[in-house]
Amino acid sequence: MSLLIPDADRRPAVPLRLDVERWATFRIRKRVLAVVHTVTSAQRLLEAVRLLEGDPRIQTVFTMAGDVFNDGVEAFLESIRALVVPWSQAVHTRFDLALAASYGGLHELNVPVIVLPHGASFNKRVSKRATASDGPRGRHAAAREVYGLGRQWLVRDGEVVPAAIALAHEEDRGRLGRECPEALPVAEVVGDPCYDRVAASLPSRALYREALGTGSGQELVLVCSTWGPDSLLGRRWDLLERLAAELPREEFRIAVMLHSHVWNAHSEWHIRSAFAGLGRAGVALISQHAEWSGAVVAADYIVGDHGSVALYGTMTGARILTAGSPDTDLDPGSPMAELRSLAPRIRRKTPLRRQLRRSSATYRAGQYARISSRLSSEPGRFARRMRTLLYRKLHLRPPATRTAPQPAVPPVTVRYDGS
Repeated sequence: MSLLIPDADRRPAVPLRLDVERWATFRIRKRVLAVVHTVTSAQRLLEAVRLLEGDPRIQTVFTMAGDVFNDGVEAFLESIRALVVPWSQAVHTRFDLALAASYGGLHELNVPVIVLPHGASFNKRVSKRATASDGPRGRHAAAREVYGLGRQWLVRDGEVVPAAIALAHEEDRGRLGRECPEALPVAEVVGDPCYDRVAASLPSRALYREALGTGSGQELVLVCSTWGPDSLLGRRWDLLERLAAELPREEFRIAVMLHSHVWNAHSEWHIRSAFAGLGRAGVALISQHAEWSGAVVAADYIVGDHGSVALYGTMTGARILTAGSPDTDLDPGSPMAELRSLAPRIRRKTPLRRQLRRSSATYRAGQYARISSRLSSEPGRFARRMRTLLYRKLHLRPPATRTAPQPAVPPVTVRYDGS
């Protein structure tokens, strides 16, 4: 179980006490705060936090910052048995460094913060929040900024909030310079942990296909949906039913992977219930608790929307087809916009088997390799570069241990018998 300090009881946990030396077993030299907004951001944060493993000098404490998708965070932190403090206590406690993979509330912390992206690149444009200084005209014609790179996420009261902004690619540094040039001095290009894990997992493809129940004569169709009304799931539930009805089971295995926001907004009970009929029709549903990289490596075809998973599919040779909303919210210069302009879009009136076969016939590996090369300019080096950044900000000499990308554990599917 996690150790949660109740909000009503303001007594600090042992590692946070001023007289910590009297009570603590470990000689703690530095305290790191991991700021969790959602399950998705928590998963990305762990990629960085785990780089501190093996160093008993550093105590990591977790807190939950407010977010519309907070559901599921407490259970996640319980599952990793973390030391958790309430947000109201975290903002009044001294830490040496904070890590976050989202942006809400970070200006309230009195600690240097490293911000990481929580997906593949920066792809969406979002309307800038209107302020009183914008005037009536400005409120009606709000500018659209790239999510995660614009001032509304990085600047507060004229000051850049993060002490460091971790980026995956040098291209992202250029885009940051166009969106928020005052943040350029704190930009650090460290690579992408998910890119590195997918690359490390490629040799284990057969293992992941077996875990997903893909037979020797079958091709795996992986359907990936992000969250919200414009997602594949929100707009094209009928596509799942068509795939199950039209694709012969002896030729195809179908698996569905949903963004964690879908699971945590609607509950696992609802997802199991909604997919029960598809499950009886042979469609596998990948558990929200599963490592997703292996499923991407296993796939022959990926049917995706504007979520990050399809972008990582450009690394594997999978044939990618798109569905979901129109691309009006995508930044035209983003990797996702390039993918959506290249990959064929699922057509409603054309048989799906024919569309899959045509995507194979028209596939050009070099075009997709160009997109995957935009996801990380430090392939295989996230762990080393991010660890170096962490210890530099902590003013500590890192232990003499090597870090290397590890392959994903096999994915797990949901069973419909209540387990």
